[in-house]
Amino acid sequence: MESEQEVRVRVPVVPFDSHGAERLGRTYWREVERSTRHVIRARARAGRIELRLLGGPVLLCFDRPRLEASPALARCTYPILGGFLARRRAGEISFAQIDGDGLRLRSSIRGIFPQLAAREGEPDWTGALYDQVQSRVHVAISHRYFARLVAEAAE
Repeated sequence: MESEQEVRVRVPVVPFDSHGAERLGRTYWREVERSTRHVIRARARAGRIELRLLGGPVLLCFDRPRLEASPALARCTYPILGGFLARRRAGEISFAQIDGDGLRLRSSIRGIFPQLAAREGEPDWTGALYDQVQSRVHVAISHRYFARLVAEAAE
């Protein structure tokens, strides 16, 4: 599965350096908590991020972030280690600010095997929970995340 959201911005919201890249990730996890009214909580453990339901079961677990920075890119990427919502350890979630052909913010998930998605060979309707809930939640949080970054940059 893959999902990518992108928005154009007028000015950079973070510096194009490793601190800016790191801030992209931290801001996303804070927005997950805000958007879910803390029903989903992001917990850092040994540099990894765990998304937990009410502090209990691990919904998703992410490895330490890989930071990339250049004069035209700030990116923070977390490899997916597993959790209840992932069928297996695979894929990544990434947050980026890109300058080139316009300034853009991007949130993307690549290579994940969602537990709630339809399995290969199964009818599409078996993945309805993923399509109607998990996927839509990521898109909604990404939009709020972009708005949060822009608002914080304007302060």
